[in-house]
Amino acid sequence: MAKGVSEGSHGLPLDPSLQLILLFWPNDEGGWESEMVRATFTPEDRGKWRTLNGGLAVPHVASSLSWPGGFGETTRPDLWWLKPLVVFFGLSAFVIYSTWAAFQGEFYAFGSYLSPMYSPELFGETPHAILGPQPGWWPGWLPWSPAFLILWAPAGFRLTCYYYRGAYYKAFWADPPSCAVGEPRSGYLGERSFPLVFQNIHRYFLYLALGFIVILSYDAWKGFWFEDPTSSAAQFGMGVGSLVLLLNVVLLGGYTFGCHSLRHLVGGRLSQISKKPVRAVSYRCVSCLNRRHMMWAWFSLFWVGFTDMYVRLCAMGVWTDLRFF
Repeated sequence: MAKGVSEGSHGLPLDPSLQLILLFWPNDEGGWESEMVRATFTPEDRGKWRTLNGGLAVPHVASSLSWPGGFGETTRPDLWWLKPLVVFFGLSAFVIYSTWAAFQGEFYAFGSYLSPMYSPELFGETPHAILGPQPGWWPGWLPWSPAFLILWAPAGFRLTCYYYRGAYYKAFWADPPSCAVGEPRSGYLGERSFPLVFQNIHRYFLYLALGFIVILSYDAWKGFWFEDPTSSAAQFGMGVGSLVLLLNVVLLGGYTFGCHSLRHLVGGRLSQISKKPVRAVSYRCVSCLNRRHMMWAWFSLFWVGFTDMYVRLCAMGVWTDLRFF
């Protein structure tokens, strides 16, 4: 165990089920040192913990969870590898599908339905195109798809997301594979050096993501209007695709409006938020969504892929869009 760790060290409980504690103590240079340990205690002991400078006085330290550096070494008895494995396959599946879908450049619109992976369609061959067909300045040697012009924004928002960063750092880079598990490197540069310093632009991708919510909301609204076969006039109706597009916006909204950066923007940076009643309400709303940020992140990711697949299969004639009225 590291020098200075002893009974009564300040600690933060990390996982009650595993009795994991993060101990921290002042060093001789005026800074702090820390070490993860497993604590042994009875229910009576837990009640005796005293708050000290924002931490806890730990009654008994059974064993240190520090590791010599061996990849995958740990004293954790649970299936710690399962969650990173699921994240690896889940994110890999979405990246493979979305890349394939983006390169297709066709079957992304069906009547009033437009795939979210192609919205807004700046240039394209469908009636949804804002600026007309494929521009002449597009290089002839480069594959063309309307998705290439817009997918970088939502992709950047998710890539730099605080939740996703923690998820794919573990699942793809093993940095670390999981809490209290040995990783395949000894150094740590953090996100203050190249290339991870670019993760700090997440807040600016948030501004773009908010704009995409407005655009996709308009797409969902258009999904409730259908062309009358006799008069060619648009009339209000509802199909399965209408609900698919609507649910896509709801899930993306839950994910975007629960963003950590948005939470800081609306009120997290204030020291006395109670003096700003409107921002206090906004902060509570964003915090409510933020508590389930992981859930919104995965549900919205899956539904974006499903929405594109639904529109694509309807456009290809594989699926039939059921109309309710």
